[in-house]
Amino acid sequence: MDDDSSLQTLLVGIDAACDRVLEPLFANDDVPTLESLYEDGTSGPLESQIPPWTASAWPSMYTGKNPGKHGVFGFLSFEGYDWDVVNASDVRELALWELLSEHDITSVVVNVPVTHPPREFSGALIPGYTAPEDPACHPDGLLADVRDELGEYRVYPDEDADDLASASSDCVRMRGEAFRYLADRFDPEFGFLEFQVTDSIFHKEPENDAAIRAIYRELDRQLADILETYDPDTVIVASDHGMGPYAGHEFRANEHLRREGYVETKDGGEGMPTWATVRDDSLKAGEETTRRDPGLSERTMAAAAKAGLTSQRLGAILERLGLADLVAAAVPSGLVSAGATQVDFPNSQAYVRSRIELGVRLNLEGREPNGQVPQAEYEAVRTRVIDALRSVRTPDGEPVFEAVRPREEFFHGPESERAVDIVTIPTDFEHFLSATLREEQFGPPSEPWNHKLEGTVAVTGAGVDCAAGVGSAHLFDIAPTVLATLGVPADERMDGTVLPCVDPSGETTYDRRNDGEVVETADEGVEQRLADLGYLE
Repeated sequence: MDDDSSLQTLLVGIDAACDRVLEPLFANDDVPTLESLYEDGTSGPLESQIPPWTASAWPSMYTGKNPGKHGVFGFLSFEGYDWDVVNASDVRELALWELLSEHDITSVVVNVPVTHPPREFSGALIPGYTAPEDPACHPDGLLADVRDELGEYRVYPDEDADDLASASSDCVRMRGEAFRYLADRFDPEFGFLEFQVTDSIFHKEPENDAAIRAIYRELDRQLADILETYDPDTVIVASDHGMGPYAGHEFRANEHLRREGYVETKDGGEGMPTWATVRDDSLKAGEETTRRDPGLSERTMAAAAKAGLTSQRLGAILERLGLADLVAAAVPSGLVSAGATQVDFPNSQAYVRSRIELGVRLNLEGREPNGQVPQAEYEAVRTRVIDALRSVRTPDGEPVFEAVRPREEFFHGPESERAVDIVTIPTDFEHFLSATLREEQFGPPSEPWNHKLEGTVAVTGAGVDCAAGVGSAHLFDIAPTVLATLGVPADERMDGTVLPCVDPSGETTYDRRNDGEVVETADEGVEQRLADLGYLE
């Protein structure tokens, strides 16, 4: 143990951790260090937000504010009908480490999603998910120093590794090693270390128990070394959401909206910029744009689509022949998209733009470039769409949604206009929402496991009142609780409160981000990884 360490509070972020995932690991004694934090402290479920997905939930955790205030609602941001992958410049509120910096408290932040490109603060930061593989770090040149020290550091698992378990475990090891190097160098009072592959393994191989156990065992080893070396006064473990099986159906919302008369479509052609139309060409070539020129094969597919032979119809034939998966693995997605029936966004009234948002957007006149819904009819159209979705039943006769409501019931703040107009919450998060158009409204879930609303939190330390517990803990509560452990007042605009087990330190007023500039950080690999995990369709 380093008796000279200044580390007071360590926040350990474990993406997708929840009772369903942790209990078997505890029972098998796979993670004794992590289990001891739960046994020695106080713990309980941690309710996530809507939507409970990585790109929006982590900014909510590290700002303590709902997406209507910080401005990130999913993996994509939209301007008109165009999109870009979100990054830290989309987050309109100050992060924990930036607030702490105003109080002259130094932080080390490793692998937290949506933190690239980093801004100035007292300490060090290596970005996580949505960053490119060679991200800008804070301070400048830090990544080269880390790689010189460790020999290797990757943001994402090595795609050329022998197996997913070893590649993912290597990433976990690198996180711990990088954190220790930076903690020695910057001597922080606050540390934030996030593990992402604990989520991605469930998107890729949810039944691979050996890989899951290997990842968590390596996580436990790194956590043990950090705790032994720096002995922080307080340790908080928190996840952004839970994870579990989807036993329901895939519901293709745009197909339903088409049948209800809200979605217009077109066969073939480039269509609106989507992930499928750019993944295999412009972004892989490193171009920071969603504009592209279709090749001969795509023009041929587009012509076939206009003649009625769409990708959806070809797919249905391949499914009947049992060849769909084989062909999908070999055919470029841009070719599939060129021949597909696509949502004609400018000429539609309402549509799902990204399934991760959990909602429907209206094509509003004066807001969207080719708005089809007059301002005076906004509420009437929105009500009709809500009614159309509330009435949807699965083939088993069960409601698809447990809630279909206006966005203002979930989001409040200056960025709420960026949200979907209608929020759609699947019943018990058992149904998989899709933005794709298919001949059928329902099908089997594209992923057998996906996000659940209930995550986990554990708090331990000498100043923690374990008898008080964590109460009805919410994702928004983590930021004010971290500040309280360091004797720093919370932002009065935070939507969370200090957990009962920690004494609050009052509230004060902090400024919002005042630069307001959003930068593009497109990278040829980021979108590919998002699509591989099912986040982009």
